[in-house]
Amino acid sequence: VQLVESGGNLVQTGGSLRLSCAISGRISDGNAIGWFRQAPGEARHGIACISARDSTTYYGDAVRGRFTISSDNAKKTVYLEMDGLTPEDTAVYYCAVGRFVKASPLQPPWYDSWGQGTQVTVSS
Repeated sequence: VQLVESGGNLVQTGGSLRLSCAISGRISDGNAIGWFRQAPGEARHGIACISARDSTTYYGDAVRGRFTISSDNAKKTVYLEMDGLTPEDTAVYYCAVGRFVKASPLQPPWYDSWGQGTQVTVSS
């Protein structure tokens, strides 16, 4: 599986962005597609994911209510709509494919195919 992210940009506080993750290769029902982010000096952590089986979505506490993950299966693309951005959202954003683990779906170790990342910078 190969993934290519796009859509990162510089935006002002309160603004919105939509990230895209184009997927090539086979996705199985047991997979999840997730979005992760990593700020300078911090660990990478999961912020949203979607189950390939039934499109159930999961969100981290920091983004719930502001970010929305969705998928277009025909285009094999997963999106992350980000609203109400703040400087704390500044990071490199990655999409990844891995094993869906219902108890903890946003843990990076479950994911084994990663994109190259796209930079999101939110100015104050």
